[in-house]
Amino acid sequence: MKAERLCIFTRYPEPGTTKTRLIPALGVEAAVCLQQAMTTHVLTMAAEAATRRAVDIEVRFEGGDRGRMREQFGKGFSYRPQGNGDLGDRMHRCFHNGFTEGARAIVVAGSDVPGIDNRLLDAAFAALRDYDLVIGPANDGGYYLIGLRREIPELFQSIPWGTESVFRRTLELADRHDLAVHQLSVLSDVDRPEDLSGIEKLWGSRKLAEAVGRISVIIPTLNEASRVGGLVRSIHAIDGGVEIVVVDGGSIDGTVEIARGCAVTVLTSRPGRAGQMNAGAAVAKGGMLLFLHADTCLPEGFPEHVRGVLHRPGVAAGAFRFELDAEGLRYRILERLTNWRARVLRMPYGDQALFMKASVFRSLGGFPDLPIMEDYEMVRRLKRRGCISILPVSATTSARRWQGRGFLQTTLLHQLVIAGYMCRVPPVRLARLYRRNGQQCVPAKVVPE
Repeated sequence: MKAERLCIFTRYPEPGTTKTRLIPALGVEAAVCLQQAMTTHVLTMAAEAATRRAVDIEVRFEGGDRGRMREQFGKGFSYRPQGNGDLGDRMHRCFHNGFTEGARAIVVAGSDVPGIDNRLLDAAFAALRDYDLVIGPANDGGYYLIGLRREIPELFQSIPWGTESVFRRTLELADRHDLAVHQLSVLSDVDRPEDLSGIEKLWGSRKLAEAVGRISVIIPTLNEASRVGGLVRSIHAIDGGVEIVVVDGGSIDGTVEIARGCAVTVLTSRPGRAGQMNAGAAVAKGGMLLFLHADTCLPEGFPEHVRGVLHRPGVAAGAFRFELDAEGLRYRILERLTNWRARVLRMPYGDQALFMKASVFRSLGGFPDLPIMEDYEMVRRLKRRGCISILPVSATTSARRWQGRGFLQTTLLHQLVIAGYMCRVPPVRLARLYRRNGQQCVPAKVVPE
């Protein structure tokens, strides 16, 4: 038991019950993602504050249970239900528990105030050395933080919770009990659509897009006229709110014209999958990026899977299970081996629809400028940043490579290229080998003979 305790009040991010006043502006899933992101932000600030002072961090939650809260926000905190009663009853219970268990200073903070940082939390505990009460006023008339160094039940009684007079009434009760009060800076909470402009100014448009789970699907193409239209329509059928960016590398079969007719962003760039994906990411507006090969189809409900994975603490990126669209035992064996490698070694390949937060992608400098193995190298770099999560649902890839040049020859070629890359064979030579065996990576004019 440490002398100081920090309690974060939040709720389990359940669609339809979380940030309900934001749903008309954001939609159900985005409202959940924003609440989850704000809770993660406050817990990150709390953890940083705990590196400089002896403080216990406790998460007081509504909805869900300890197991699901721990899965969402990590194992580094203790979790306890808020319990019954109005907000005053629940906060008083928190202080009562803490002081009964030996804490000498307790701070309770909300999770919907993106302006909270570790310095403010430090300042709150520092103030409790000299003051009886520390309080952080919110711009809507409530407060986002309250701290005490002894139990004072009266501060939580006869308060009109949810109104603009909460802060004023609390100060009146503090004055009545002759408490020395220290006020922190006024901050804005995020409860209503009009509050979103404030969080965008504070976090920036890209971080807000990441927080609300906006997804940009980036599709590099080269002579994919037979597939690109159906692929785009299938994504729109799953979720019309997902941004799609098609980046063409010089098609001569009408791919660009078909894509432009599908109400998506279309770019052209120099050929090469790495450069094409980087070009798409540069213009993408989503806070989450999903890189999709033109011969791979995403599963139903993929946006919820992507958002759920990328909001977990410690996750750097994710991918789907590997599945081929062909019948036969040899394809099932290949799928099993590929999924074993992805699950155990955390090494998915590009045809498993690799996805990550845009901020992580940009911090790594994008895909390395390689003519081949750009996905392999990107995953190696991502593993240094955190966990690579493999989803239990499959992205389905065309078996055309194996069917066109032969199953055994194609499989052996893939393994030879991987082995060559690990042995530091120049990627240009590997790309030339790949192309000579009838596989598409970078066009011949880009790979010197």
